[in-house]
Amino acid sequence: MSNKIIYITFSSLLLLLSTPCWSQKDSLEVAIDSSKISIVDFSEDLSKKYTGEEFDYDTAEGETQNFLVRILDWFFEGLQSIFGVEVSPELTKLVENLIYILLIGFAIYLIIRVLAGKEAVSFFGKKNTIVAPINITEEHIEKINLDELIKNALKENNYRLAIRYMYLKTLQDLSIKKVIDYHFEKTNTDYYREIADVTLKQNFSRVSYLYDYIWYGKFELDESGYQSAKKSFDQLHTKMNSIG
Repeated sequence: MSNKIIYITFSSLLLLLSTPCWSQKDSLEVAIDSSKISIVDFSEDLSKKYTGEEFDYDTAEGETQNFLVRILDWFFEGLQSIFGVEVSPELTKLVENLIYILLIGFAIYLIIRVLAGKEAVSFFGKKNTIVAPINITEEHIEKINLDELIKNALKENNYRLAIRYMYLKTLQDLSIKKVIDYHFEKTNTDYYREIADVTLKQNFSRVSYLYDYIWYGKFELDESGYQSAKKSFDQLHTKMNSIG
């Protein structure tokens, strides 16, 4: 029983010691600010007062600007300093977008030229088979009078077009002799694989290279260059006639 009394007494002392005691001196007081407040009115023409370049926040600077924007800023700032012409940010943005469109268009043009130069298929998966003034989508190339077309091209000194017709004439003769199975969608590589004779295969590879380089590479050919290329075609036809 005495232990219980001691425990109660000890707990009561702890409770009294843990209870904060507030004296009158510790009471909180709220200070009242009695300073005079001055009301300032902004003038209505505030936007006209701050019109310098240091207050122009429409133009991004530093790392946020790419190379093209920096060039345009430099150019328009030059116009303003020399001629006093002030260009609005909206006009600068318009010029920037127009330049981007032109660059994208030029890139697409280069891609098309590269694809055409390699005699690649068009964007729709087929080669361009329209060749003035004939259409080689016909499966029976034997029906086309290529000798006459070569003759007319040479009369006009259009040696590049003459090489085009000479190559088609090569395919025509190979098809007639059953060396290849002609089809307008086949590639030079397809025909190369169909040729069994090793020497004829080499001759065909040579004229195919000349044809690609001159026609699809848009190489301007003079008479001397034409005669040099013609020797390779003559060698192929000589070999072709020798195998029956």
